[in-house]
Amino acid sequence: MTVPSDHAAPARPALPPPPLPVRTERLLLRPARPEDAADLGYYTDAEVARYLPFAAIAAEELAARAAVLAERTAPSEPGDALAVMVEHEGRVVGDVMLRLCEPAEPGRSPAVGELGWVFAPDVAGRGFATESALALRDLAFESYPLHRLMARLDPRNTASARICERLGMRHEAHTRRDYLSHDGSWCDTAVYGLLREEWEAVRG
Repeated sequence: MTVPSDHAAPARPALPPPPLPVRTERLLLRPARPEDAADLGYYTDAEVARYLPFAAIAAEELAARAAVLAERTAPSEPGDALAVMVEHEGRVVGDVMLRLCEPAEPGRSPAVGELGWVFAPDVAGRGFATESALALRDLAFESYPLHRLMARLDPRNTASARICERLGMRHEAHTRRDYLSHDGSWCDTAVYGLLREEWEAVRG
């Protein structure tokens, strides 16, 4: 039997925003801006949205999408997300996301982060998703008190599964028909994970 406590959980400490922008060999990772709407056409593509948690959006909704991403700059609470735009030669080719998950104890900073990514289909096969996801992986562990990073995806999304493996993540679970897709079908979920000590070993 659980006895309700009269004491509120201690307030979580606010986390500072991560140090952006970040430059990789070919890419610039930076905070989102409202004017990025002009480059977010990949969100209107049904094939791109096939494995996203929401359906393809209409072109007139891109401004609202850009505004939402632009607000995601300094996650601190569980459920908060960091949105990072990926630029190549001055054009936004995709975006990557870090979402903070529940901490192990009340009042503590989130200790688990979830990664995600979405890219324009015309840059597929050029390694941009892997390059930017690697940079976000490092930024996440360097900027937040995380002990674990994870990614959840539809097992049919083999391209994202390969990215997870390149990040050093392990395939930890496959749950069956546990996720209701935006098209009304029940889908499986694959879970990949990377612990801080594993990241440290990869980083040397």
